[in-house]
Amino acid sequence: MRRTLLGYTLFLSFLFPFTLLPAVALAQAGHKPITLEDIWQKGTFSSKGIPGFNFQNDGVHFTRLEGAAITQYDLRTGECSGTIFDAASVKTNAPAWKGAFDGYSFSPDESKILLTTNSTPIFRWSTEADFFIFDQKTKSLTQLYEDNVEYIDKTRRLKKQRYATFSPDGSKVGFVLKNDLYFKDLASGKITRVTTDGRQNAIINGASDWVYEEEFELVRAFQWSPDGQYLAFLRFDEREVPEMTMEMFQGEPYPVPVTFKYPKVGEKNALVTTHIYDLTSEKTVEVSIPDRERKAGRLDDYLPRIVWTPSGKLCLSWMNRHQSTQRLLLAEPGTGVCSVLHEEKSKYYLDLHDVTFLSDGSGFVMQSEKSGFNHLYKYDMMGKETAALTKGKFDVTAFYGIDEKNSKVYFQAASKTPMARELFETNLKGKKPKKINKPEGTNGAQWSSTFDYFVHSFSTANTPPQYAVCDRKGKVLRSLEQNADLRSKQTEYGTIPVEFFDFKTSDKVELNGWMIKPTAPEFQNQKLPVLMFVYGGPGSQQVTDAWKGANYWWFQMLAQQGYVVACVDNRGTGARGEEFKKMTYKQLGHYEVIDQIEAAKHLGAMDFVDAERIGIFGWSYGGYMSTNCILKGNDVFEAAIAVAPVTNWKWYDSVYTERYMQTHEENELGYEENSPTNFAEKLEGSYLLVHGLADDNVHFQNTAEMANELIAKNKQFDTMIYPNRNHGIGGGNAKIHLYTLMTKFLNEKLKNKKQEKVARP
Repeated sequence: MRRTLLGYTLFLSFLFPFTLLPAVALAQAGHKPITLEDIWQKGTFSSKGIPGFNFQNDGVHFTRLEGAAITQYDLRTGECSGTIFDAASVKTNAPAWKGAFDGYSFSPDESKILLTTNSTPIFRWSTEADFFIFDQKTKSLTQLYEDNVEYIDKTRRLKKQRYATFSPDGSKVGFVLKNDLYFKDLASGKITRVTTDGRQNAIINGASDWVYEEEFELVRAFQWSPDGQYLAFLRFDEREVPEMTMEMFQGEPYPVPVTFKYPKVGEKNALVTTHIYDLTSEKTVEVSIPDRERKAGRLDDYLPRIVWTPSGKLCLSWMNRHQSTQRLLLAEPGTGVCSVLHEEKSKYYLDLHDVTFLSDGSGFVMQSEKSGFNHLYKYDMMGKETAALTKGKFDVTAFYGIDEKNSKVYFQAASKTPMARELFETNLKGKKPKKINKPEGTNGAQWSSTFDYFVHSFSTANTPPQYAVCDRKGKVLRSLEQNADLRSKQTEYGTIPVEFFDFKTSDKVELNGWMIKPTAPEFQNQKLPVLMFVYGGPGSQQVTDAWKGANYWWFQMLAQQGYVVACVDNRGTGARGEEFKKMTYKQLGHYEVIDQIEAAKHLGAMDFVDAERIGIFGWSYGGYMSTNCILKGNDVFEAAIAVAPVTNWKWYDSVYTERYMQTHEENELGYEENSPTNFAEKLEGSYLLVHGLADDNVHFQNTAEMANELIAKNKQFDTMIYPNRNHGIGGGNAKIHLYTLMTKFLNEKLKNKKQEKVARP
């Protein structure tokens, strides 16, 4: 499930003439009013980012895709060092080559370039494309897979490939085509087909299924061994996984069905096995994994990661279906025989963490919450802990990597407050970490390949993103982007500082929040409406001292129009240790909703807030929260908007839901007591329910079933569906349409509601 901040805007409806008063006051004060069109159509407030840095092996140069060329720059000075590849200068007869490309990667020795063109998305992270290899020595351009035309019902169609990847010596490229794994020898041009049983909605070799992609963020499921002699890959047998079908409406007499495998709670997952192909013998062995979890004689566990050790053994990450046990397993490539390297268990669940092996073969580094907070640990190759690299009552929030040459470890942490992020270095012995950034707020880093330099990103809730090149000590060498134009627009449009606050609930739990309070004279000494923004899912955060992008401008627009805008992170959210995050285990929605209701009451007690006009809005998990809030908090919330909400966890996917809830069979009470569909009769205020019909993540089924329950209880509500739109509801003016709909709803149902005391049940 996506953890995403979303922006929402307030529409100045002509139906309510007095809503123009703030615009008049703004003009008199010399400030411009913010509009929906400014945010979502004109791009008036778009912040400037920096192009992705493709660092080169020397650690001081990087390359950038500029038009149809790859250009090299010096990271320290920003000076252009030349053009490495220019599509206009090469010729090929391949029909798939259009003289342009949309991505690239270098071979390990940087002598060859793998070019990606004609890319098309599949699901959230997965894509397929045509690939070409450019040899910098011979200046030749060759297509990876030339026999890429097939005929279906006499219709010619290109067969695109997925996840093309160089072998360690750059002599070969592995790729997935139509669910089978292949590799090409670049010298001879020979293509070897490693597997032959791949079939859509049945068997996948070398790529992941939908749920592994969405919840484990795994797309490429094959790995070259360090010496290039072996290809390890995962095989997904999803023949017994139930199917979902979405209909796409394209102006034809009949809609086009899109069917894919989607395991819901308690349903059968794909059978996942690990295999190792020997390029010399051309034989494949299956890895024999000890003590695999089974249900009714069927494998019922997860293999979310494979990675090779420097010594040439394959390391597999194994998790039980409850995701409460994780093992690192080492497999011999020739036999597939496995042994346990490391095991960790939790009384709740374990977040999946990647393992980083030291190149000298002495051990590995991995994150763990075993101390009660997320920290970095070093282990030897027997699985024994040799050093706690970080420690204390704070969470490590990102692990950037290890500079083995200088025995340095780089990471990000929320050391002072869960609302900020700082950059640190430590060593492989667990020396006290040293802070390497200065500004207070949210700091991030992208390190060069040698760890001599990094690109520093910084923002606060009131400061747009800034980027600079720094040396390893944090000294700024040059500024990349300060977003000065956007900062001037903050003045031009009269933005109001975001303020942080905290309060204690009746359970004596301290919660953090932020608020934007209208400051215009016409709103002083008035009782103002409140719109609360919520996500609230496990490990997520919305209350951070970081730039909110388009959200920021929507929040400011609401404040210009007389709304108090607020957000509170409930129990279950991140950067406050394991117990705070995992206390919602087996009862998602219970404590979170209690906290949001108490947050609304806390806001309602403020002298500038109209407690009768409090609304709440959320998307995805936030839609689940906003729906539960208006039902269980019907004496507090006057209006709610839910976009793409889960309305009963038994309709969501197995990996995400069972991690936090186990199955419906095991935890029926936890499901039923916290599912909005079971509380439709409690709806008293105004409710807007929105969903995309092509949402492959949170299926439209959730909204359909919620609507059915509301209809059965004779509860009036507003709704909107978006055909052919996925979880993000974008494209073809969908965003501006959606935000116009939502803001009109807010004006009618919340802001402009008669300010009279209504007796609530």
